[in-house]
Amino acid sequence: MSLLDVKNVKKIYTTRFGGSQVQALSDVTFSIESGEFVAIMGESGSGKTTLLNILASLDKPTGGKVYLKGRDLGSIRDREMAAFRRQNLGFVFQDFNLLDTFSLEDNIYLPLVLAGKKYEEMNRKLEPIAQKLGITELLKKFPYEVSGGQKQRAAVARALITKPQLILADEPTGALDSRASDDLMELFTQINQDGQTILMVTHSVKAASNANRVLFIKDGEVFHQIYRGNLTNEEMYQKIAASLTVLTTGGDR
Repeated sequence: MSLLDVKNVKKIYTTRFGGSQVQALSDVTFSIESGEFVAIMGESGSGKTTLLNILASLDKPTGGKVYLKGRDLGSIRDREMAAFRRQNLGFVFQDFNLLDTFSLEDNIYLPLVLAGKKYEEMNRKLEPIAQKLGITELLKKFPYEVSGGQKQRAAVARALITKPQLILADEPTGALDSRASDDLMELFTQINQDGQTILMVTHSVKAASNANRVLFIKDGEVFHQIYRGNLTNEEMYQKIAASLTVLTTGGDR
């Protein structure tokens, strides 16, 4: 069984006064196996963010189904949804979403605090993650005291600390310089090699070239996909760039 199954997902938005409808997703179908690192790419307005919001259970599809480890996300009651997200999903955002009044340590602890975990357990879980991410010496600092790359490492630690089934990353390199972006993608690769499943939405060809598979969204559906196989990052980069050219010029699949 796949870890994530997206079946014929559609999303239609009705304008404020009901005068017209906008179809953000028309028919999206794909699966992700446990342990994959998948990137989603597409032009602005192609439906990437809408799809990510549905996968994160922050929005509901107009049609179709999303299953995480066989469970229909649409069947989860609203009052259970926050706990379900906390237990199964980790999130990494472009703008980090760290609380400036909390230290990095407390930001990372937040999902476990909300789950009612004791400090000793939280500390035990954080130590190996902080060491792996190279932020042990930064944990007592506040977000405004560290660099963008260090903030994103803290955000990754927060996503990992609950041992989620799936990490959803929304433009994770978007606010980083090229060196910090490269460091983060190297980190994602290491985390994935350790067994963590990652789904990343990105505009960056370089970031996507680190993934094992790239899905291209166009006009609200999966237009094309690339599998890494034995390709190097540079070869992946070239294939992704070529596919984006076809995507933007209206070529065939």
